Amino acid sequence: MSATVYPSGDDADLLVRDAEVLVTMAGQEIPGGWVAITNGVVVGVGKPGIEPTAREMISARGSLVTPGLINTHHHIYQNLTRSFSPIINAEFWEWLQTLYKIWSRIDEEAVYVSTVVGLTELAMGGCTTTTDHLYVHPRPNLIDAEIKAASDLGFRFHPTRGSMSLSLKDGGLPPDEIVQEDDEILADSARLVNKYHDPGANSMLRIALAPCSPFSVTPNLMKQTAELAEQLDVRLHTHLVEDLGELSYCQNTFGRSSIDHFEEVGWGTERAWVAHCVYPTEDEIIRLGKWHTGIAHCPSANALYSRSIAPIRALRDAGARVGLGCDGSSSADHMSLWLEARTALLLARIKEGPTSMTAREVLEIATVGSAACLGREDGLGTLQPGAPGDLVVWSLDEVAFAGVHTDLIEGFLRCGPVRARDTIVNGRALVRDGVPQSDKLRDALVAHRRISREWQGSAATLIGS
Repeated sequence: MSATVYPSGDDADLLVRDAEVLVTMAGQEIPGGWVAITNGVVVGVGKPGIEPTAREMISARGSLVTPGLINTHHHIYQNLTRSFSPIINAEFWEWLQTLYKIWSRIDEEAVYVSTVVGLTELAMGGCTTTTDHLYVHPRPNLIDAEIKAASDLGFRFHPTRGSMSLSLKDGGLPPDEIVQEDDEILADSARLVNKYHDPGANSMLRIALAPCSPFSVTPNLMKQTAELAEQLDVRLHTHLVEDLGELSYCQNTFGRSSIDHFEEVGWGTERAWVAHCVYPTEDEIIRLGKWHTGIAHCPSANALYSRSIAPIRALRDAGARVGLGCDGSSSADHMSLWLEARTALLLARIKEGPTSMTAREVLEIATVGSAACLGREDGLGTLQPGAPGDLVVWSLDEVAFAGVHTDLIEGFLRCGPVRARDTIVNGRALVRDGVPQSDKLRDALVAHRRISREWQGSAATLIGS
């Protein structure tokens, strides 16, 4: 693979060179490779000895360089209630109903600071693009607040306009104070898409529509949201077959399975990607594959709350688009896609044996597979000319990797733990030598600590109400 020709002999903006191994995409690895970025876009990759000149150079000697990891499912605001002890070992529905009451306090400040902190943590774990599923809306303009935070940091962002419209009194799970009327949800969904959504190549911001789950929204909202997404040409996201309680709810309430309900309300298309998908039957796996539905695999959260392991091998083989997700910071309690990738490798092998999944396949899931879930067709998740300039430098020249010589990519997930040395988004360093570069972080951490303590300090009153 050789370099591209630079117009008028211009230097590249950034050159990352001398990687022990440069992973450009699934199945393509260059020992000693380099990658050049100009105007936020990859303009060349190649073997050692043919590097272009550049205004800024980063040496990746002793390091693995990969495309940036992509997070396909999250609830970032939940980092305000991490490891909340009163219900930390509760069953899923009790856990969720308890936290709903605490999350009802959310406002623009809480969203902004939790997003600054959360995106920084994601960047330190090698993530360069993330979605977010914010479905609690007791106050307006919460999505706007997290979009501002992502813009301030320079993070590639795919927020989803989450929603809940079916309250406890109407047979749903959430309390009245955090649900909205269908018309209000649809109007704000259209507003956000029209104001912010950028469908172009190398887009830094895209919006998707995301009713929360079968037990928190009406079938009418699911149908109208699918129609609106088709009209606006944006993607759809929701939770699906995450918990045994969900399966029982759909059968008892709608007289059909979760997947049948999903299809009935118009979501059985390649426009949709879903979180978890832990309990599909063999027939349902085939149907999801035929639809090319995206699957956000969240191994840590599933291990902690779902009692089972998602059938990732079978879903991939059937044709579903499988990506990687952290899930909420109150269920997984961390925001490291490297850790999620390692956990995905381990759980797949626990479920189906040591030949069922390799580190390279997991890396593909975390990059190309995740990009497919988000509907990116501009090369995101790869390092090739024309692709967005997102990459991660992972230092392997340390104690945890001593003895790894024959296969650095397998060692990358088998050994560790590891954090990103450098995280580059759109050609700009968000993490450099392991240090976050944003000037917003310090103040955000101070505010985050105050809000989190206030929320958790008042939890006893809220839970008892």
